[in-house]
Amino acid sequence: QVQLVESGGGLVEYGGSLRLSCAASGSIFSIDNMDWYRQAPAKERELVATTRSDGTSTYVDSVKGRFTVSRVNAMNMVYLRMNSLKPEDTAVYYCNVKGTSYTASPQPRPFDAWGQGTQVTVSS
Repeated sequence: QVQLVESGGGLVEYGGSLRLSCAASGSIFSIDNMDWYRQAPAKERELVATTRSDGTSTYVDSVKGRFTVSRVNAMNMVYLRMNSLKPEDTAVYYCNVKGTSYTASPQPRPFDAWGQGTQVTVSS
C-alpha cells in the first residue's frame, strides 16, 4: 500500500504565500504523475497542478504565474508553492500520486493514492 501525508495548509491573508508538502510512502516501485487538486465548498474537485516524471508541469489557468509545483523524486515528495493568494484559492487541497507499487504478485501493480487533504483559507 501507498500512503500520502500532506502538510502546510493554514490561514493566510490576501496576497500571502503558503507551501504545501506531500510525502508518499510504502511499497513504491515508481511514481508517474504527482498532482494537486482542490475542492472549495459546494464546488467540484479541481485539478490545480500536475508534475510528470518527464519533468514537465501544467497548471489550471487560474493559478498560472502564482503557483509552482515541484517534486523530489528521491524522497517521493511533491510540493505546491502558492504565491499571491486570493480568497478564491480557499479550498481543501489534496495531493494525488499515481505510479506502481510492489505487491505479492511478480510484477509491480499500478496505484492511485490520495492524501487526506489540507485546508487553505485566504482572508480578504
